[in-house]
Amino acid sequence: MKTMKGKQSIEFDHPPYLLGWSSVVADKEGKGPLGNRFDQVIEDPLFGEETWEMAEGRFMKQAAMLAIQKAGLSTSDIRYVFAGDLLEQNTATSYGIKDLDLPLFGLFGACSTVGEALSLAAMTVAGGFAQQVLATASSHIGTAEKQFRFPLEYGNQRPLSATWTVTGAGAFIVSEQKSPIKIRGITTGKIVDYGMKDPMNMGACMAPAAAQVIYQHFQDYSVSPKDYDAIYTGDLGEVGRQILIRLLQENGYDISDVHGDCGLEVYENEKQDTHSGGSGCACSAVVLSALLIRKLLQGDWNRILFVPTGALMSKTSFNEGESVTGIAHAILLEREEG
Repeated sequence: MKTMKGKQSIEFDHPPYLLGWSSVVADKEGKGPLGNRFDQVIEDPLFGEETWEMAEGRFMKQAAMLAIQKAGLSTSDIRYVFAGDLLEQNTATSYGIKDLDLPLFGLFGACSTVGEALSLAAMTVAGGFAQQVLATASSHIGTAEKQFRFPLEYGNQRPLSATWTVTGAGAFIVSEQKSPIKIRGITTGKIVDYGMKDPMNMGACMAPAAAQVIYQHFQDYSVSPKDYDAIYTGDLGEVGRQILIRLLQENGYDISDVHGDCGLEVYENEKQDTHSGGSGCACSAVVLSALLIRKLLQGDWNRILFVPTGALMSKTSFNEGESVTGIAHAILLEREEG
């Protein structure tokens, strides 16, 4: 059962639950602040494969299998998979999911993809079309830099506004079976274009989209920042965070006291030379699994808004001089009482 709220939101009368979750990262992420909280740290970024793309697929498969295992399920219990990555034609997803032999919906929302996957998985379970659904997303520094900027071997100097693509994957089992974490509702984002063209400043490109979906969520649910223990965006970094807070303040909402950003949690920016923070599909996915859900489970928080953010650029759009549009999706997560 579900209830449409306002212009862009859904509130589930009988909310689906997160039954299992996982985070698998590479060595650089493992050396960051959340290193001991990830389920698995793979020291070899190639994960034993010959290409970055095959390696990313293996990260996704490993995260998927761990989430299924932690949920106490087997692959035969999963009805559908919603999954995506940053690559052309979802290359990593194809490599990662093919051996699971499960029905797949391949998604692209750039770095917001895990929000899209969780939203669709929640709608599918709440609508009675599946009992268990897998939602997963991955990224890899080697694949992303080669596709969107420069190959790693080029060794170009990165500006301070640049973020570092997280190598890894996060996976989640959305289920009708009760657990301590429920998906109360979702707010689906719109594409927002502020005319930004710098692929080395994705935080600025994505912040307006994050502001739009958070504002609309407040409007649709008739709530304010004080109704949340935390509001976490995906990968705005230092630059994008400041823009987001200012945009919402201009529209009557001050989230500064409750806002956090997954891209600012995954690395120690100065020590690890990651500049503005982390990014990539895996960034928000692994932080949700390793940190945000843990805080809900421990009772530190009862209600959070998880807002993965994405910069919808491609080699084609960049080469043709087009702006980098943004999108964000909001997931309302609550701790189940009792």
